[in-house]
Amino acid sequence: MYTIPKTSTTDMEVTSIRLEKELKDRLKKLANNKGYQALIRDILWTYVQQKSGDYRPQLSNSDIRASLPATAQQEERCVLTGKVIRPSEAMLLGLTTNGDMVPLSIDSLED
Repeated sequence: MYTIPKTSTTDMEVTSIRLEKELKDRLKKLANNKGYQALIRDILWTYVQQKSGDYRPQLSNSDIRASLPATAQQEERCVLTGKVIRPSEAMLLGLTTNGDMVPLSIDSLED
């Protein structure tokens, strides 16, 4: 997950957001000792980075356990190269060592 540089809480703005109790409880469980608010910030930063095209996960070829051929249904970005994958373009779905499915361009696993 994308992690932003540490920002002092005094440099942050207070924002109120309404969450379902179940969602908040599940976020707390997922956050462990990190705190659910920090987890929410990480999730939001990752979303912003992905949508802006600036997202470059720290993945390498060795993090991909398996790959499957696929066809992009919407614009994607290869997690290894950052290359844009256009709708209807051939691509791969990579299974990471963490169990996540990630988009890969066709030539991204070539050495």
